[in-house]
Amino acid sequence: MRTGVIAKKMGMMRLFNEDGRHVPVTVLALEGCQVVGARREEKDGYFAVRLGAGARKAKNVNKPQRGEFAKAQVEPKARVAEFRVENEDGLLPVGATISAEHFVAGQMVDITGHTQGKGFAGAMKRWGFGGMRATHGVSISHRAHGSTGNRQDPGKVFKNKKMAGHMGDRQRTQQNLEVVRTDVARGLIFVKGSVPGAKNAWLLIKDAVKVSAPEGLPFPGALKGDNDVAPIVEEEVVVATEATEVEAVAEAPAAEAAAPEAPAADEAPAADSGEEQKEG
Repeated sequence: MRTGVIAKKMGMMRLFNEDGRHVPVTVLALEGCQVVGARREEKDGYFAVRLGAGARKAKNVNKPQRGEFAKAQVEPKARVAEFRVENEDGLLPVGATISAEHFVAGQMVDITGHTQGKGFAGAMKRWGFGGMRATHGVSISHRAHGSTGNRQDPGKVFKNKKMAGHMGDRQRTQQNLEVVRTDVARGLIFVKGSVPGAKNAWLLIKDAVKVSAPEGLPFPGALKGDNDVAPIVEEEVVVATEATEVEAVAEAPAAEAAAPEAPAADEAPAADSGEEQKEG
């Protein structure tokens, strides 16, 4: 069991496949999704990862959360959520930032969010009632829901009666949505299917519980900065190579300067032999 992520719903677009067909997708953005804490079994009775996303002014954060963010050494977050994990192996280091590589293309995910609010709606729109007759006998009550009460016994309207009221803005989880593509550089996840929530709404994305996860998923998660070691090593190798070349160029003139001195030493005996011959 892996941790999920907190993402913001940015809107919809379409992506084109190699064969030219387009796929409608919803764009989800990871805005500073960081680990702000952890829950452990010995202290809390369960294992979980606490994540925070977005940005929020410090003056709008209560003191307990302000202390939690200060302890984790992260900026105040706009949305905080917990994701259960199976054991301690699923926990992530506090302060780490999760990357879009946490999910792979073709994977199924479950997304939880609040549906779009519709305000105060009538019974026909809210529950799909057929309404009253539109002919004789009905006076300005064509869209009314009709009688709701009973006789003297029980003499009341039962709870959960389908009537007019607040519609939408309910927490819903849409299961088995496909991840079409991920953009690691920009922190974007493109999902195909009905994603709950309006634009700029915060969503919780987790691995699907009803579909087996594909092989190769990063465990316990994909963090930003995991692949930064390789470029640093390459730069060090390049610098070392350049330094070796500079040393070789500096040593070359010294070798050339030392080379002519050897023949001069060899010529000295030849000159002495010639003078001896003249004297003889």
